[in-house]
Amino acid sequence: MIRWVLSCCAAFVWMCVQVLPVYSTPETATMGGDRRSQWQGVRRRGRRRKHTNGRGILTPSFVCTRLPPDGQPAGRGGWRRLQRTTLLSRSSSRTALPPPPPPLSSPPDYSGFSFTTDFESKTDRSRTGLLETPHGTVETPNFIFCATKAAIKGLNMEQMKDAGTQFILSNTYHLFLNPGPEIVESRGGLQSFTGWRGPMLTDSGGYQIFSMGHGSVSEEIKGKRQEDEKKGATLKGKIDAKSGEYRADAEKQPSSASGLLKISEHGAKFRSYVNGSIKELTPEVSIQAQRSLGADIILVLDECTPFRVTKEYTEGAMKRSHRWAFRSLSEFVNGQEERRRSGRPTQALYGIVQGGVYPSLRKESCEFNNEHPFFGVAIGGSLGADKRMMRKTVAVTCRMLRRDRPIHLLGVGGVRDIFHGVANGIDTFDCVHPTRLGRHGGALVKRKFWEEGLPPTSKGKDSVMKVGEHFNVAKGLFKHDDRPIDSECGCATCRNYSRAYLHHCFKSGELVGGSLVAQHNVYFMNELMASIRAAIRENRLEEEKAKWVHPDLEQKSALASFNLRT
Repeated sequence: MIRWVLSCCAAFVWMCVQVLPVYSTPETATMGGDRRSQWQGVRRRGRRRKHTNGRGILTPSFVCTRLPPDGQPAGRGGWRRLQRTTLLSRSSSRTALPPPPPPLSSPPDYSGFSFTTDFESKTDRSRTGLLETPHGTVETPNFIFCATKAAIKGLNMEQMKDAGTQFILSNTYHLFLNPGPEIVESRGGLQSFTGWRGPMLTDSGGYQIFSMGHGSVSEEIKGKRQEDEKKGATLKGKIDAKSGEYRADAEKQPSSASGLLKISEHGAKFRSYVNGSIKELTPEVSIQAQRSLGADIILVLDECTPFRVTKEYTEGAMKRSHRWAFRSLSEFVNGQEERRRSGRPTQALYGIVQGGVYPSLRKESCEFNNEHPFFGVAIGGSLGADKRMMRKTVAVTCRMLRRDRPIHLLGVGGVRDIFHGVANGIDTFDCVHPTRLGRHGGALVKRKFWEEGLPPTSKGKDSVMKVGEHFNVAKGLFKHDDRPIDSECGCATCRNYSRAYLHHCFKSGELVGGSLVAQHNVYFMNELMASIRAAIRENRLEEEKAKWVHPDLEQKSALASFNLRT
């Protein structure tokens, strides 16, 4: 009898330890239903059968219940599986916050930099100005081309300059791994190392942290969540329930694979894709690396959250990004004196606005950046599920930012998106889109391209082409087309080569084809920005837009639905 009682007690203790914590979350505690209906959600099988929840994440079978609200039947239709976002919200609330940071030892030194506005539109928030740096002056609005690993794929810096380029961007994460900031510094910094004699910007590596942890979500940032979901982008790890830190699944990360291993308050630990070694990127390390790289404008380290996580987790990540931003600012100030003693040019630090698609969080992040002594600010993070949500998020954010500082929009480079951003006060954009598109045969074109008609030799399926911002010169209908990409374009490609020749290069696997189309796209983007600046000064931005964007594309944008979260 005593043995039987002890066995029952042991079973009861095991049940409390294993099952009750699942129902102690804020989500289940606030839901309706009696004790009996709560226990109905527990699978009583002896084995842990794993399955995927609605987001494609493997979870133990007895953790996959979500209680129905009051009055709803507890049948199969009334139950939902516990999603990943619930786990994120549970853990983020338990994270112990660090003590407040000490005040800055001195104000940041931005000598050699200035941002002035010479014209502001009376019909919208668009403006033109000059961004002065130690390596040259940039007319705004402008586009920054991505030399991710200190090189523009398929083009050299002389070709970029000949195409009218004023600004180049390189990536701290990639250069941190190879060749290393110290190598670039010993060669005189990025401008000397690359041969680019002009202003440069480096991002902090935060976006790469985001990509490794949450999957490839660059399309999501630009308002294309549907495409991202089709690719099955999901979390590659999990959030620790006690510390709130991100940790990669060990069994899914072989020793030779690159990927994020851990995001904590201290920084991000990841595996190098170059040699498999473990690296750590903290706000201090990121600023030190960017100081060695020597770009004119550098960015604070941030964590960029995806669209699909909860508001609670987004808020926690945003506040952590704010703490990282202050640590980045402190390190930036502490390294100023050393940079002055070495005789190197000064640098300017941009803050980053986070907050996902939540206006209240965007407002809080804008207030943080407005209050701290950053030279400029970049709008980052996930901007929405579709184009209209992205544009609404950008518009809401721009209205809350200071107008006396330059505003940069990270990772957006579509023609329609640029017109929308400029109308809301964006000064600079960056994206790999123009050069990457060109390497794969995509040539950017104006509205008149679609109105000129297809080649007379096109037949059958080749006689139909979808209206867009670009066309693919590798398609068969251009095989006998002797016209240039754009007869009015002044780039070297359009002056010397036909669509037929470019088509031949792509079909033959000749690398020069991608280089030529990329060169056209760079010229196209620089011509676009010059036209926008002129149109702003003459108060005819909408008229100018009609020359570059086909009306069919505007109708598609108008039909897209959106729902900006609260």
